[in-house]
Amino acid sequence: MQYQNTVMAEFCDRPNRFIANVSIDGKPETVHVKNTSRCRELLLPGAPVILQKCDNPKRKTQYDLIAVEKPGKGWVNIDSQAPNQVMAEWLEKQDFRCIKREYLYGKSRLDFYMEHDTTRYLMEVKGCTLEIDGIGYFPDAPSERAVKHLHELTDAAEHGFTGILAFVIPMEGVTEVRPNMQTHPAFGEALAKAIAKGVKIWYMPCGVTQDSLQIQACVEHRC
Repeated sequence: MQYQNTVMAEFCDRPNRFIANVSIDGKPETVHVKNTSRCRELLLPGAPVILQKCDNPKRKTQYDLIAVEKPGKGWVNIDSQAPNQVMAEWLEKQDFRCIKREYLYGKSRLDFYMEHDTTRYLMEVKGCTLEIDGIGYFPDAPSERAVKHLHELTDAAEHGFTGILAFVIPMEGVTEVRPNMQTHPAFGEALAKAIAKGVKIWYMPCGVTQDSLQIQACVEHRC
């Protein structure tokens, strides 16, 4: 995944979850944040950030904030649309004879449906940007939607599908994601039930630069 028209800036503050104030070469600018999660450990005053300039003259903000540099970890992509995009690019290189996006199952639209031989797959993709001591944690804020998706994957696994929850890790040096029990224990409980029913958990560590993101590996969770 390659970004165009990127510039470096310095993070100042985040008045709300949709916008941030930054400094571009000393000039203040209000930008859109492409991630509504908290990102409190990442978006700190003075942190280097990467912006993408938009070509829509009707927008209130000229830039999207897409990445931030974390001390000791390097660039962390926080574009919430990026995990699905890089996953789509990765899946196209695999041996699936059919790939569909936004597949309706139950009361949810799961991110991907795939087929290989006679096996049918349903996949939900989650981006993980919270890292502590080299381990990723999800979610960084309570997510009833994520719990719902796990319930749907569990049901799918009981009805003949291979269910997959794929954690795209948009930072380097992290190859495992654990449930954030302190923030949302219900997610951890749903995850344990899903694994017990056969849902597969994939960790997808990425290579990250100032203007690109690419899945480097697929590490399957082992009980």
